[in-house]
Amino acid sequence: MSYAIQIKRNAIKLRKKGFSLSEIAQRLHISKSTTSEWLSLIELSASAQKRLADKKIIGQYKSVLLKRELAKEKRKIAQGLASKDIGKIIFNKELLKLCCALFWWCEGNKDTSMVRFTSSDKTLINNFLYTLRNGFEIDESKFRALVHIHAYHNDKKQKAYWSHVTRIPLKQFNASFKKKNTGIRTKIGYQGCVAISYYDAKIAKELEAIYNAFTTNRGVR
Repeated sequence: MSYAIQIKRNAIKLRKKGFSLSEIAQRLHISKSTTSEWLSLIELSASAQKRLADKKIIGQYKSVLLKRELAKEKRKIAQGLASKDIGKIIFNKELLKLCCALFWWCEGNKDTSMVRFTSSDKTLINNFLYTLRNGFEIDESKFRALVHIHAYHNDKKQKAYWSHVTRIPLKQFNASFKKKNTGIRTKIGYQGCVAISYYDAKIAKELEAIYNAFTTNRGVR
């Protein structure tokens, strides 16, 4: 277990016992902002809340709860409005190609001999592949994937994870790239990142052309 994980677990234990954020930060020698980020979603038992009340800092906890609920409600409203707006859009091939070009320009390589897209965000990977597969005529055999992992990852497990996410068969995965890691920090839940390559220069050049035409027509060049 890494040092950072142990510190976080200790922080959670102290919070559940009713220690304040300031007390935890001071005791574990970490910043209060880090403490708040780690513990903002921890629910306190009645005994833990009593301890805060006894120390006259229960108001701090109630304030955190209130802010959390308000933020959740705002996100819910915004999500509802966005869903209505998106529901009105007709995603034809032209629009999907444009979306794909924008995704590619932000996270992909600019080598037009092929299409490459790299990210650790599975939702972003899924969105890119959806627009690529539905906007263009795709030959699935032209896909290749390269997983970037740390020493603490299980290579087979991570390949299986990204194969499931991307719907690219394991036989089309290259040997994984292992990043250097000191072992001091371990990202909990981090699945590594994956580089998706699609070997088709024609589509790569079309993506570049679509992006350039979009930016030119919008008057930003």
